[in-house]
This record gives sequence, structure tokens and C-alpha cells, in this order.
Amino acid sequence: MLAILTTHPIQYQVPLWQALAKDGRVPFEVWYLTLHGTQPSHDREFGKEFAWDLEMLSGYPHRFLDVASGATPSSFWKCRLKEKLRDRIRKSGTRALWIQGWQVAAYWQAAWEAKAAGVEVWLRGESNDLAPTPWWKSPVKHIALGRLFDRIDRFLYIGSANRRLYQKFAVPNEKLFPAPYAVDNQRFAEQAEALRGQRSVVRGQWSIPNDAFCVLFCGKFIPKKRPMDLIAAVRLLGKERGAGCGEQAKIHLLFAGSGELGDALRSRCDVVFDADAHQRSEDREQTSVASSQLPAPGFRNPSASFAGFLNQTEISKAYDAADVLVLPSDYHETWGLVVNEAMASGLPCIVSDQCGCAEDLGKISSNAIYECGNIKSLATELTTFAKHGKREVFARDLQYYSFDETVKTVADIWSR
Repeated sequence: MLAILTTHPIQYQVPLWQALAKDGRVPFEVWYLTLHGTQPSHDREFGKEFAWDLEMLSGYPHRFLDVASGATPSSFWKCRLKEKLRDRIRKSGTRALWIQGWQVAAYWQAAWEAKAAGVEVWLRGESNDLAPTPWWKSPVKHIALGRLFDRIDRFLYIGSANRRLYQKFAVPNEKLFPAPYAVDNQRFAEQAEALRGQRSVVRGQWSIPNDAFCVLFCGKFIPKKRPMDLIAAVRLLGKERGAGCGEQAKIHLLFAGSGELGDALRSRCDVVFDADAHQRSEDREQTSVASSQLPAPGFRNPSASFAGFLNQTEISKAYDAADVLVLPSDYHETWGLVVNEAMASGLPCIVSDQCGCAEDLGKISSNAIYECGNIKSLATELTTFAKHGKREVFARDLQYYSFDETVKTVADIWSR
């Protein structure tokens, strides 16, 4: 049996477990560390309590392990094992243990326990080589990760930058296997198809003009996602061409999500719709915006709609209403699955070069890449997209970035 250890049921992982179960070639069981995601809970960065509106615990074998009291996926030390995992590994007939990274203590414990039990360890993490490492931290990180990687038999890489990280740690090519990051492409395509012909209606719900070029930001309103850059770029277009004319007049911003920068974003836009207006009047969020991210004053605010947090079955409305998605995040964005979702829904994307997915998904012909933090470069891309209208994203563009590829890889490894 293949045991897959992960922190909690995650909306973009569960469909992969279901696909593995449906394929049937590999006997497996998912071992969860916490219940997070299966019931309403507070997300600090979203600033909201929510639960995913998908079935998270059906269609695949799973169990919950014995962990430390108060374990949470967001805490390295709290999320640790209480039970002796090597005993469970031996009793269950586990032949290989798959861990989902190294961001919690339990993953490190599991790697050591699995080797003590004499079974293979597989790793599928998100980290890449894009993030700068302080000089004082680099040797410590290199030694620690090196010790962990010495215990890994198979590295399942999610993309180019992730693979390059392993190669920089001298992981040999024969230990590297493709397991591209993906979302449930079929579900998003079906949700998009169900909305076909309703674009004007959806836009009307959020007061988006039918003749506007709608630019979508989807995610948490937090500094590392750099949503302020999008406003700054549209305002720059107005400054260069004169307020009220040119590309700025055509562009309408759609923000789907919530977070600490919510008030700051709204204060720099001409807000025509705000789903969270009543909540914001009751509980004003604290904002902390770096001065380097603030757009320059002196010209017209862009028109914008704030759709609020949209769950997995609702988010397709935003992808249908928009003409392009922008992901302006810095290097903390280890991949950017929102790009996969948008593309699976037929929506092209403009991606910062610091996002983990940029050199893979950003290079697909329907999309574009720009230099992170370069407002003028982002403005140029917006102008290009606005002039040519919505580009077409084809299903074949995501053929490799699908669960099928990872299922195939896992089955191939298992059969050796």
C-alpha cells in the first residue's frame, strides 16, 4: 500500500486522491493530520470563517492520525505526530510513504519513521528556487533540507522551478518524476459551460459594464499577493493618457476575495459594487500597506467591483465575467493554482515572473508574464490584452497540467 501523509483535506488535493482511487492501479490510503477544511473555520489571511463547498472526504480511502493537541496546518511545531508512525506503517503493509512537503514537523518525523521501518519515502512539495535566502539562513537551510532529501527516494516535482530546487541540492535525475500541479480541470470546464450565455447577467450582478474590459484579481488581499500593483497599473494608464480616456476608461477591475488590504484597495478605486459593504461597516479591517506599493495620487481611480469571497462552486462566475486574470504575487506564491482554475475556465492570465507557475503556465500562448513589481510592464500587458480583447484558452493547453499526469506517474513508479 502507498500511504499519503498530508496536513488536512485541501480543495485542490482531494480530486487527485479521488482520481487515484478511480484509476485503481495503486492501492493507497490518505493519512490526515488535522480536520482543518472539513468544517467551518477562521482563515486569518482571508479574515473570514468558511468551509469549502465540495465533498472533501468521499471517493477515496483515508484516516486521521493521532497528533499533538491543538495541531494546525499553519504551525510547524504544533502539527506533529503523537503516535509512532513506524508501527502503523508495518501493520498496514505500507510499501511507500508519500509526504506533501516539509512545512510541518510531522512530515520530518514521518520521513525518519518510514526509513526506520524500511519503506520508501516520496516527496511532493511546493517550494522552488525563486525565493531569495538570506546569507545567514542559507547554510542552515541547506544542511537541514539536505538531511531530509537524503531520506527521499522519489521526488515528485510540480513544475520547472520546483524541479530546479531539487537539482540545486544535487538530487539525481533518476529520482525526479513529473507530477504537475493541477486543479479539477473537468469540473471548472463544466462550470464554465453551465454559465455560457449568462455573462451579461453575471456582470450585471456586480455592476460591471458589458462594454468594459474586465480584469480579475482572485485571492487573499494580503501584501505578498500585491493586489495594489493592479490598481497602480490601471491608474498609470490614466496618468499617461489623461484621466477618463484611453485604456483606463475601458478597464474595470473585479476583486474576488478578502483580507487585510481590503480597505486600502477600496479607497483607491471607484467602487460600484461591494458584496462585503455591510460587514466592513461593522468590523473595519486593519490595513498595512508598504509605501512602495501605493499608487501615485493625482488621477482618476479605476472603476471596480468587489465580489467578496467566492467558494469553489461560485468562483466560476468571476472567471466568466472577466476578460483576463492577473496574478501579481511575489516569490511567496510557490505556484498559483488560481491560474490553473482560470485557464480551465477558458480565461487567459497575466502572471508575475516571481510566481512558481510563471515559467510553465505563463509561457502558454494565451497568457503573458511580466516582471514582478514593474507597474509599467503590467500596464503594458493590460493595454495589449485590452486592445485585442479576450484571448482563447484551449483544453489542450492544460492537457499536461492535469491529474491524469500525476496518476500516470504514480502508477508507473508503483509498477516497477
